[in-house]
Amino acid sequence: MILFPQETWKPIVEQLNNAKHVMLTTHCNSDADGIGSELALFHTLQGMGIQVSMLNRDVVPRICQYLPGSKLIQVTESPDVSTVDTIVALDAGAKSRLGFPDDLFAGKILINIDHHASNPLYGDLNVVNADYCATGAMVFDLIQHLGQSLSQRSAISIYAAILTDTASFQLDRVNADVHRMTAELIDAGAKPEEAANAIYNSQPLARLSLLTLALQTLSIQHDGRSAWMHVTQAMQDETGANHEDSEGFIDHGRTIQGVEVVVFIRPEKDGRWKVSFRAKARRNVGEVAAKLGGGGHQYAAGCAVSGSLEEVYAKVEAVVSCFFKI
Repeated sequence: MILFPQETWKPIVEQLNNAKHVMLTTHCNSDADGIGSELALFHTLQGMGIQVSMLNRDVVPRICQYLPGSKLIQVTESPDVSTVDTIVALDAGAKSRLGFPDDLFAGKILINIDHHASNPLYGDLNVVNADYCATGAMVFDLIQHLGQSLSQRSAISIYAAILTDTASFQLDRVNADVHRMTAELIDAGAKPEEAANAIYNSQPLARLSLLTLALQTLSIQHDGRSAWMHVTQAMQDETGANHEDSEGFIDHGRTIQGVEVVVFIRPEKDGRWKVSFRAKARRNVGEVAAKLGGGGHQYAAGCAVSGSLEEVYAKVEAVVSCFFKI
């Protein structure tokens, strides 16, 4: 099955079929959707006899290291792209999120495949569709448009992308077709138990220690409609955790009855603060993130904000408070 038969993949299919060397990449601080999409397309193109490489700005997150081929992803800030003629950006809502200088893309065809509604269509060729539940689902369709069968390695990678970007099949983009696709992934060799163990059931103790501290920062505002949490570098140092260990903490706020918007703040490597948003019901946090220079989906979005933790809270609170007055 194809999830969205009306989507036009023909220009991208033609470019990939004619490419001499394809480079795949995804956004900084990558996640399972970005990595899973990258690996699934890598295995497919390699099976077609196309020269393909994977070059990312940041290391593969721990939860994705079980995915077949993850060790083949090269990590560098200045990749050698002298022989590359086509670059495919996967799951990156903006060109800046790739983390590479603009001159890296000079003389290359940039293909932009993404499901973030805020994506400004920065590629030479673009397929951006927020109706997809994950970029991995877009790769699922692309593989079929390429005339290829779904290999076990690609199925395993796409399953990880779908599982995580739908919050374990909880979000509104999950419909019957998504479950039919998931069944095809499993038929092709994806193993739900393996994914669950790697992604959810193999957490380091440092992560739980950090979560204990993060939950102590939990505050409820806007008459019970918003929940706020944060971690600091000092908290990470105390527990021995790193920035990856706080992934998913925001989901604890979503479980609180009556909460419509959750805000989670953590330090970034560059001295800024990453602000993540989650929403329930009719709220659109993509609009909130956009006002702070970020972007994302209706129910999941983010941005980076400079300043002290107190200043970041004040900036974000001002925008969120206006949001609740609408």
